[in-house]
Amino acid sequence: MAGMLDHGAGASRADHRAFKAQLNKVYGWYTGGFLAFIIVLGILEQLGLPKNWIGFIFLLATVGLYAGIGIMSRTTDAAEYYVAGRRVPAIYNGMATGADWMSAASFIGMAGTLYLTGYGGLAFIMGWTGGYCLVALFLAPYLRKFGQFTIPDFLGARYEGNLPRFIGILAAILCSFTYVVAQIYGVGLITTRLTGVAFEIGIFVGLGGILVCSFLGGMRAVTWTQVAQYIILIIAYLSPVIWLSVKQTGVPIPQAVYGYQLEKVTQLENKIKADPKEQEVVAIFKKQSDDLAAKLKDPAAALAADKGAAEQKLAELKSANAPLSEVQAAEKALDAVPKDVVAAKDSWTKAKAAADARARPLAGMVPHAQVFAGDPSGDEAARKAFDTSRRNFLALIFCLMVGTAALPHILMRYYTTPSVKEARESVTWSLFFIFLLYFTAPALAVLVKYEMFSLVVGTPFDKLPEWISAWNKVDPALLSVTDVNKDGILQLGEMRIGGDIIVLATPAIGGLPYVVSGMVAAGGLAAALSTADGLLLTIANALSHDLYYKMIDPNATTARRVTISKVLLLVVALAAAGVASQKPADILFLVSAAFSFAAAAFFPALVLGVFWKRANKWGATLGMIAGLGTTFYYMATTQPWMRGIFGVTSPIELWWGIQPISAGLFGVPLGFAVIIIVSLLTKAPGREVQELVEHVRYPNLRLAKA
Repeated sequence: MAGMLDHGAGASRADHRAFKAQLNKVYGWYTGGFLAFIIVLGILEQLGLPKNWIGFIFLLATVGLYAGIGIMSRTTDAAEYYVAGRRVPAIYNGMATGADWMSAASFIGMAGTLYLTGYGGLAFIMGWTGGYCLVALFLAPYLRKFGQFTIPDFLGARYEGNLPRFIGILAAILCSFTYVVAQIYGVGLITTRLTGVAFEIGIFVGLGGILVCSFLGGMRAVTWTQVAQYIILIIAYLSPVIWLSVKQTGVPIPQAVYGYQLEKVTQLENKIKADPKEQEVVAIFKKQSDDLAAKLKDPAAALAADKGAAEQKLAELKSANAPLSEVQAAEKALDAVPKDVVAAKDSWTKAKAAADARARPLAGMVPHAQVFAGDPSGDEAARKAFDTSRRNFLALIFCLMVGTAALPHILMRYYTTPSVKEARESVTWSLFFIFLLYFTAPALAVLVKYEMFSLVVGTPFDKLPEWISAWNKVDPALLSVTDVNKDGILQLGEMRIGGDIIVLATPAIGGLPYVVSGMVAAGGLAAALSTADGLLLTIANALSHDLYYKMIDPNATTARRVTISKVLLLVVALAAAGVASQKPADILFLVSAAFSFAAAAFFPALVLGVFWKRANKWGATLGMIAGLGTTFYYMATTQPWMRGIFGVTSPIELWWGIQPISAGLFGVPLGFAVIIIVSLLTKAPGREVQELVEHVRYPNLRLAKA
C-alpha cells in the first residue's frame, strides 16, 4: 500500500499502466481480506462473542484501516494535497467518486425515504443519477481542461477577479457545511448503534476517523481511502438485500423480484387498511387531534385546566397513601404540563401535527405503488392535490439533478485524473458504481416493507423482536411502539419508525446474525466518512487556497498553505460536529438543502462560464448572489426548522405549492437570467479569457487558427 501511494505525479503512460495494475492487486487483496474478516467475526459470534464487542471491532478495524491509509498518504506537496497529483486512473476515480457521493443520505436515508413515501422517493434516485449525466455532458471534461484546483479557483480565473472567487468561496462553504453536518449526524447515529455510546459521544468518536483520513494527506489520502470505503459500503449494502430476496422468493437478484414483491405489499396494505383494529387506532389518533384542536382554541383556559387536574390527581394520591410508583408518575405528569401559554401552544401544535399524520391509514404512509397524491379524475381538492404532488416530484428531480452537477466536492474529483479523456471515462465509472446501490434501494424498501407488514405487524407486544427495543434505546424518535388501543397486539399505526434506520435495521429485520448488522453499520459509516472527508477538504481548500493564498497572501509557501488547510479542516470539523450534536433536522432535508444551494449558486455560473464566452465578472457575481439569496430566503421562510432558527413567525406561504426542499427551482432560473442580462449590459471579458473558453470547448479549432 505504501509503495502504491508514493507513485510520482509525472509518470509516463507505461508507468501509469503499471500503477493501475499495482492498484488492482492491492485492492483485490483488500477485498478478499475484508470478506475473510466478516467470516471470522461470524464464526466468533456463533462461538459466543458478545454483540457490543463485534460493534467495537468493526468500528476500530475500519476506522483504523482508513487512518492507516491516511498516514501513509501524508504529504505537503500542493498538487498531491489538492488534486492527488492528477494521476488517479478513471476506474478508481469513479470508485472514489461513488464513495464520495454515497453519503449517509444515499446509504441510510434513501431506502428509508422510499419505505415511507413509496413512488415519491424515486425522485431522489432519478434526480441524483440524472445529475451525473449533466456532469458528463456539461462540466467534468471542460473543468478538467481549465486545470484549476477548486471551483472557486475556476470562478476566479474564468471571471477575472477575486469577487466571483469570494462569492464562490462563501457558497462552497454554505452548501458543503450543510452537507457535512448531515454526514456527521449519520456518523453519530451509526457509532451509537455499533457501540452503545451516547449519540453526542458517537459523533466525536466518528469525527476522529474523518479527520485522520483527510488531515494528513488531503486529496491523495481521501482518494485512496474512498476506494477502500466504497468496497466496504457496497458489500454491506447488497448482502442483506440479497438475503431478503432469497428468503422471500428464492431468487438472489432483488431487483428482479421488485415488481413481484410490490404486488404482495399492495395486497398487505389493503388488508391492513380493512383491519378493524387498525381502524380503531386511527380513530384514537383522530380523537387526540380533535382534543388538541379544542385546546388550541383557548390555550390559556386549557392550560389552567390541565395543570389543575394534574395537581388534583397528585394531591389525591398523596392523601390516599398510594404506592410510590403512582405518586412519582403523577409528579412526572405534572412536570410535563407546559410552563406557560406560549410553550403550551408550541407543544400542542407539534402534538396535533403528529396525531394528524397518524390519524390516517397505514400509519400515515401513502400506498407504496401510488404515483402521486390525490386523483386527476376526482373532485377539485383531489385534482389540486394531484397537481401539487406531481409538481413537487418534478421540482425535486430538477433540483437534485442540477445540484449534483454543481456540488464542489464532486466536481473536484474530476481534477484528479491524468487527462481530459480519463475525466470523461471517470464519470461513466462513477455512474456504474452509483447505479449498483441506486438500482438496489427501491427493492430494499419493498422487501423490508413486506417483511414488516407480514411478520412484525400483528405480533404480540411481549413477543416483538429484540431489534425494536435496541433501536428504541438509540433514539425513541427513530423507532417507538405504543399499545394505543390496549389489545396487546402491534398494529401498524402503533409503530412510529424513522426512515434513517431502515437500512441499518434490515439485517435484524431479516433475521440475520448480528455480524451482518455490524457490517451494514460499518458500510454506513464508510459512506458517511467518505463524503465527510471530501466535504471538509472542499471547505478547508476553499479557505486556504482560494481565500488565503489567492486573495490574502499570494507569496505564501506551499508548506504554509497546506498547514493552514489542515488547521482550518480541524476547526470546520469541530464546528460541524457541534451543530450535528444538536440533531438539527433529518439527514435527507439537510442534504437536499445543500443540493438546492449548490444548484442556485454554481450551476448557472459554471455552465455559462464554459459555454458562453460573453459571460463576465459582474454577471456571474450578481447571478450567484441572486440565485443563492432567493433559494436561502425561500427555505428560511417556509422550512419549519429554519423558520425557528431565524425567528420567522409569519404564516408559511409556498410559491405554487413547491416544498422548501426544492427551493433551488426558483434560484437556478433567476441565476441564469441575471448572468445573461448583466453580462450583456456590462463590458465583455478580456480577449484572453474569451479565447481560453473557445479553446477549452473547441481545442482543434484553436489549433487550426494557430
